[in-house]
Amino acid sequence: MSRVSVLGTGSWGTTMAQILCDANQDVLLWGRNSAVVDEINKSNTNEKFLPGIGLPASLRSTTDISEAFDFGHSVVLAVPAQTLRENLHEWKSLIPVDLPIISTLKGIEADTHLRMTEVVDEILGGSNDRMGLITGPNLAGELSLRQPAGAVAASENPQVVDLIVDLFTTPYFRVYPSSDLVGCELAGAAKSVIALAVGMALGLDLGENTQAMVITRGLSEVARFGGAYGANPLTFLGLAGMGDLVASCGSALSRNRTFGEILGQTGSIESARQVVSKTVEGVASAGAILELAHRVGVEVPIIEAVSDVVSGALSPTQAIDRLMTVSMRAEI
Repeated sequence: MSRVSVLGTGSWGTTMAQILCDANQDVLLWGRNSAVVDEINKSNTNEKFLPGIGLPASLRSTTDISEAFDFGHSVVLAVPAQTLRENLHEWKSLIPVDLPIISTLKGIEADTHLRMTEVVDEILGGSNDRMGLITGPNLAGELSLRQPAGAVAASENPQVVDLIVDLFTTPYFRVYPSSDLVGCELAGAAKSVIALAVGMALGLDLGENTQAMVITRGLSEVARFGGAYGANPLTFLGLAGMGDLVASCGSALSRNRTFGEILGQTGSIESARQVVSKTVEGVASAGAILELAHRVGVEVPIIEAVSDVVSGALSPTQAIDRLMTVSMRAEI
C-alpha cells in the first residue's frame, strides 16, 4: 500500500481516486468545493460529477492542500489543464522537491504552447525525472462502473513508469509502460481536437464515411505532428494514440465530441458552451496545437479547420467543405 494524493474532485479526479483505492492504495482526494468534499467523506458519493456511483469506503477527501501534499508519497494531477499554471504557483512552496508527480491532463497550455509536464517543470524546476503521465482511452463514466479498460504509463524515468503501473493496476484497469512521454502527451492533447471535428460532422448529419475519414486522417495528422517532435510513431498506433482517439470520437460520453456535435448543429460556440459547461480541452488547445505544428512545418488541415471554427473564422459547414479541397497525396 502506498499513500497517494489526487488533486481534483471532478469526474476524472474522483474516478482516478476510485481506481487507486481498488488497487489497494491509501488515497486522499483534494478539492476546493467543500460541499463535494463533505459528501465524499459522509456518503461515499460525488453526485455532482459521478451520479449514481458508490465510492470506496476507504476514500477520504479534504479541502486542505497542505494536508494533501503532506500525505502523499506521490501526487496525481487531475485539475483542468488550463488552470495548472495558476495552481502550481499557489502550491509551489508546499510541494516536496522529490515528490513524484503524475499528470492525467490532456491539453496544451493555450498561451505558452507548453505540454503539461513542461508547465510543471518550468514552475517547479528540477529535472523531469519525477514526472509521469497516465493516459489512454479512459472515459470516466465507464471507468467509474469498473468496466475493463487499458491505459499507458509514460515517463522519461523508468522508475516512475514502474511506479504508475504498480499504483493503478487493478483487475479491470490494465496499465502498459512507455518511455515516450512526448508522444503520449501530444497524442492525448491532439485527439481532443480531432474529436471536435467528428462531433461537428455528426452535428451536420454526416454519416459513417465522413466520420471514418476524419478519424483516420486525423490520426495521420497527429502521428506526423508528434513525429516531428521526436515521438515514437508506434505510440500513435497504441492506447495513447489510436485507442484514445477512437474512444473520444466514438462515444457520447466524450465532452469534445459532444461539444463539436452541438457546434455543428447550431454553428454557435456560445450554444455549445451552454450545453457542455465542463472543461473541453480541445477548444482550449486547438490554436496552440496548430501553432506547434506550424513551428515544425507539419500540415494538419483537420486541426487547422477546427481551430478556425473555434476562433470564429469558419462555420462548421465551411470547415468540412474546406477539408474536401485539401490536396490529395499518398496516404502513407
